[in-house]
Amino acid sequence: MRNILGFKAGDIPLYKTALTHRSIRDGADENNERLEYLGDAVLSALVADYLFKRYPYKEEGFLTEMRSKMVNRQQLNDIAVRMGLKKVTLFNKMDGSLKASQIFGNTLEALVGAIYLDQGYKRTAKWVQEYLIIPHMFMDDLENLEINHKNKLYGWANKNGRVLEFETLNEKLENGRRLFTVAAVLDGRNIAEGKAFNKKDASQIAAQKAVEKLGIVNADSIGDIS
Repeated sequence: MRNILGFKAGDIPLYKTALTHRSIRDGADENNERLEYLGDAVLSALVADYLFKRYPYKEEGFLTEMRSKMVNRQQLNDIAVRMGLKKVTLFNKMDGSLKASQIFGNTLEALVGAIYLDQGYKRTAKWVQEYLIIPHMFMDDLENLEINHKNKLYGWANKNGRVLEFETLNEKLENGRRLFTVAAVLDGRNIAEGKAFNKKDASQIAAQKAVEKLGIVNADSIGDIS
């Protein structure tokens, strides 16, 4: 764990809680959901502060969009996996849906919450910049990144006279949480599916897969699903 943190943890039980998913411990004081809630807020504030200082002449809309790109679920999940959190997170490995979900990004947020409680705001800010932003969030690339795949797919469909809908295929309980399966349906045909613990994330995942499958670079691109 020290390899991930880069420092010696003070409150060891706190970090163990941050790494424990609800599928292993159901008690509110035993799993990382409360720490995830705290870490989400702390990380959002720290990223906002970083962007405010990095872009002194950019308007609110740009800053808000950049923050969304930096802390969106898929981005945080990818970073968490690269950092090695998948190897140390305690979760029900027999549950296949958890392996494919974004619980590691949630664990990363819980870890930020634990660092904040253990080390304080200033040290957490330093850690987030040195261990998350600088090595994993490449700002020039993020400025040009399209994250709203649904809008991109809708734009392409409108320009090409196609009918696009997002349909909820399934909704079931997984360890006390609702797991949604949403499909991107093009001209009545299911072309991609996404799974997540809310419909918005599931539809974005489905849209991203559809965009990749169709080879859409921009709204004017002509893709083919055949």
